[in-house]
Amino acid sequence: MTVSESTERELIARVRALLPPPPPWLLVGIGDDAAVVEPERNRVEVLTVDAIVDGVHFDRAFVPPDAIGHRALAVNLSDLAAMGAQPRLALLSMALPPALPLADFDAITAGFAALAARHRLQVVGGNLTRTPGPLMIDVTVMGTVKRRQALTRSGARPGDDLYVSGTLGSARAGLRLLQSSVGCAQSQAAIETGTGTADCRLKSAYLRPEPRVLLGMHLARNRAASACMDLSDGLTDGLQQIAEASGVGMTIDPDALPIEPAARAVFDARGENPIDEALRGGDDYELLFAVRPRTTRRLAEAARRGGIPLTRIGRCTAARGITLGAGHAPLPEGFQHFA
Repeated sequence: MTVSESTERELIARVRALLPPPPPWLLVGIGDDAAVVEPERNRVEVLTVDAIVDGVHFDRAFVPPDAIGHRALAVNLSDLAAMGAQPRLALLSMALPPALPLADFDAITAGFAALAARHRLQVVGGNLTRTPGPLMIDVTVMGTVKRRQALTRSGARPGDDLYVSGTLGSARAGLRLLQSSVGCAQSQAAIETGTGTADCRLKSAYLRPEPRVLLGMHLARNRAASACMDLSDGLTDGLQQIAEASGVGMTIDPDALPIEPAARAVFDARGENPIDEALRGGDDYELLFAVRPRTTRRLAEAARRGGIPLTRIGRCTAARGITLGAGHAPLPEGFQHFA
């Protein structure tokens, strides 16, 4: 069966069946013209929206349906992580080609719902429509944070240290592997527990990225970061965005970049420069943030609670521009949405 053989009400019922019961603060949820939500006391709301389109942000030839749903939500959760916000609710809209198999629709919804459940995020509504074009999923997410704890891109100052979370390059290397081969036969559980092969772990990093929500929340609560943004569009883009918003320059040590060893091996085998690929590659969903030298104890506590390794990669400077260490080429171009 395809989605064209179901009514809108039937499709909505399939979505609702995968969601948990509504919480008390959701006064009116799925099934009405709009959701009605009770505000959370003493917190401000953080709103973000992202759309992913088949052929632009993913390829159904090698991205399984559940991973499409996961990625559609992960990109939004990563924005909340960069702001230090705790996820609260989401609106899910899907433009569906009539020939989309009903089983794929269910799997996309299941992947979305599973990630939402892990982050205690409530789906409160959305929209389903038909399209003659490619599959498109548009997600709006809302989180909350205390007024003075919200992180932005504009707070970095000269002398602040620059850190990244986790490792870089895994998603880009995984995409390279997916584009040249079939997916991974190993179970997702084997990949998540570290018993899967290196290639499968890289593919999983692209297919099912893990937004650093917990780390972002603790960076905010501990006031450990002066500026922050996520790396869904790559490290080069992140560095440029924070530098411009904060009015600072940066010096970066390329040799300090925490490039995943398996990703480095993939780039080496393809004759690509691992540092350039780690700088320009997106989809890692890690965090880039600036830290005042005097707040390193707060940073250590945030790192402990966030549970993600952190790496110092450079420093903010008064002189504008972004420079790499001696002996390295200039900063490669970052991702351009409309190139």
